[in-house]
Amino acid sequence: MTENEPGRDGSIEIIQREMTAFARRARASAARMHPELSLVSFTLLSHLEDRGGCRATDLAAYYTLDKSTISRQVGALEKAGLVERRLDPDDHRVQVLHLTERGTGLLKGVTDSRRVAFRERLAGWSGPDLERFAEYLLRYNAGAPEGEVS
Repeated sequence: MTENEPGRDGSIEIIQREMTAFARRARASAARMHPELSLVSFTLLSHLEDRGGCRATDLAAYYTLDKSTISRQVGALEKAGLVERRLDPDDHRVQVLHLTERGTGLLKGVTDSRRVAFRERLAGWSGPDLERFAEYLLRYNAGAPEGEVS
């Protein structure tokens, strides 16, 4: 190891610091780009879209959040007309959350805006650098337990 190499512990410190800065910027950027849709709301809407709908208890379990926290978030999304409850066709005792047409449209707009922002931010990166970065992010996230926020 050379004098300029931070070593394993130093590298982990740098990664932790930079990922914290990344998360802070992501929250701030989300608030600026779409003030009506918080990062939490975007995450929940994305999850519902990816899963084709799910129960509120599934959201709470996936994100390891209290049911009351999810209930408040879902209530706000319902009030905004972004999410609706439908009876589960297999079990009419269960309500499944789904995006409304408005929710789908808003999520698409936010996703498109985020994609543009990422393309602009990464415009100067080479193809191999982008591929490595994507590979590292996939590897990092694959090692985290489902719903872990760190």
